[in-house]
Amino acid sequence: MEYVNLGPTGLRVSRICLGLMSYGRPGQGNQPWSLDRDEAEPFYRQAVEAGVTFFDTANVYSAGSSEEITGDVLWQLVRRDEVVLATKVNGRMHDDPNGQGLSRKAILREVDASLRRLRTDYIDLYQIHRWDPHTPIEETLETLDGLVRSGKVRYLGASSMFAWQFAKSLYLADRHGWARFVSMQNHYNLLYREEEREMLPLLADQGISSIPWSPLARGRLARPWGESTHRSGQDPFGAGLYHDSDQAIVAATISVAQRRGVPPAQVALAWLLTKSVVASPIVGATKAHHLSDAVAALALRLDDDEVAALESPYQPHPVAGHQ
Repeated sequence: MEYVNLGPTGLRVSRICLGLMSYGRPGQGNQPWSLDRDEAEPFYRQAVEAGVTFFDTANVYSAGSSEEITGDVLWQLVRRDEVVLATKVNGRMHDDPNGQGLSRKAILREVDASLRRLRTDYIDLYQIHRWDPHTPIEETLETLDGLVRSGKVRYLGASSMFAWQFAKSLYLADRHGWARFVSMQNHYNLLYREEEREMLPLLADQGISSIPWSPLARGRLARPWGESTHRSGQDPFGAGLYHDSDQAIVAATISVAQRRGVPPAQVALAWLLTKSVVASPIVGATKAHHLSDAVAALALRLDDDEVAALESPYQPHPVAGHQ
């Protein structure tokens, strides 16, 4: 395993982050494909044994049960200070009018709920789960700064939004002396490269790390085009992210993989890791080879011709993933 600093901080994270969205009580929340605790435990163990120290979840994943499983399983495998634990806030968790969003009331309620579910007294990386158009960003940033000062949160991150929104957040944090975002969890992979237009240059300029979600495009970069999985048939959000024009990129990925004698997932992740702003792709795992492929991608070095073959079929996409 390799380790890098997260953004402009001294915090070291593993080059692969285990995404925990796939673990939760089935039928709780909007992820019917989730693995329950006993099914999920081997993946936490495999990650720890592979040297993964970075784990990412969210309060909204399986209505909080992803956090609960994480708190139940992870501390049986590692000491708290051995890992970097990330979670997120914004999605709806209650039916009342303040049951979602990034208001002071919502954040203060949800951070305590996440701490209880995760069975910890602090969160390493607390991320806003998209932009909240109904709350002034100043209110959100001041509240998050208070969490850092209180010790409940160590670092702050954000997720998919427009570059102007992220730039505004950084400016306001600097202006008021509030804690800054150190990472951006954005939608970025071979099939969706719109982030290269504005967000990635902004991150590079500010020294902030990208920790991409869906680095394998919901698995489309790991299998032939049109081949379905249990999750893909029950994932309406993912169904709208990619288009038939992406078939050529999937074919190019498979072609490079065949020449190298490796699975296409390794090629797709190796490409992503060539981008200097990317610190740690967030990889989901529901089969043992998902994690082993991700770790093996760290050693795969693509040459310039292979990178060109992977990138040349790309066509512009509508902005996707900000919702």
